[in-house]
Amino acid sequence: MNKLSSRRSVLKGLAAGAAGSAWLMNNAAMGAETPAAAPAGGPQKFTVYAFGHNVWVRVNGRLFTCYRANPDQKGPYFFPLYGPGTGLPMTEESDEPWPHHRSLFFGCDKVNGWNFWQEGNDRGQIISRGPKVESPLKDADKAVITDLCGWQPPGKDPIIEDRRQFTLWAPSPDLRLIDVDITLKALIDIHVAKTNHSLFAIRCAWNLAPTGGGKLINSEGQSGEKATFGKPAKWCGFEGTRFGVTESIVMLDHPGNPWAPNCPWFTRDYGNISPTPFLWIDEKGWSLPAGESIRLRYQVVVMKGGIEKAKLDALWKDFAQG
Repeated sequence: MNKLSSRRSVLKGLAAGAAGSAWLMNNAAMGAETPAAAPAGGPQKFTVYAFGHNVWVRVNGRLFTCYRANPDQKGPYFFPLYGPGTGLPMTEESDEPWPHHRSLFFGCDKVNGWNFWQEGNDRGQIISRGPKVESPLKDADKAVITDLCGWQPPGKDPIIEDRRQFTLWAPSPDLRLIDVDITLKALIDIHVAKTNHSLFAIRCAWNLAPTGGGKLINSEGQSGEKATFGKPAKWCGFEGTRFGVTESIVMLDHPGNPWAPNCPWFTRDYGNISPTPFLWIDEKGWSLPAGESIRLRYQVVVMKGGIEKAKLDALWKDFAQG
């Protein structure tokens, strides 16, 4: 193990061994305010504010997540995402040996020969024009963030424009949802070659992944990488128990997406999932002519409790009707 990996492991151990540190992080980051009295049930209250190119989102006065869109990044992403039960992170921002896995993120490799997924801005960047908060700033039942991004090779004009909208809401104290709506428009003829690095993805916290003691489960009742890899599913996610509290993070694939309902999933026991067709296309690849667009929709479920098929199927049904 190299020094960097060893240091990361030590830091993770310290974080996992100190539950109180999560509370401090939740309430110290970005000028925390006194937590509001949480509604006993029903919709929870959101507070949203922008700081530079970052948008911070709180639920009942406590930090839930941050949309990070600094122009020097590889691309925008959400981190952290805190669980409603433990207050611990549900995702990893960057982890060895794949530091390009940024929590909750969107991108694609092998786009006209450029790489909008892995590290290295010299391979291409997805550059935000500056996210906007569209919802009321305080004590609202939801938060809405919009962004306009250009997929830009170094020193060149963007080749793709994406318009994205994230709607964050919490129907109950134990359930938080992120509705993702992204429209990709080709500014020139686009060709994507066969790749496993593509589209919307979750890199879960290490102790929610099977290699860290958690579980990987999909809508078909299949569990683990071997059973879920390359298999179509309505949803897929991770669950784990920390300090006696079970929490889950799950992604739902909308049936209106171009490759639904039989889009296969890329899954890894170490904690990475994404519904993507591009690893299973033929050698001709996939094309989007200049001026044409596709719309992609997903829902991210962050909840207290394990992954129960009936509950997730009901959430997917409600999402699919939207």
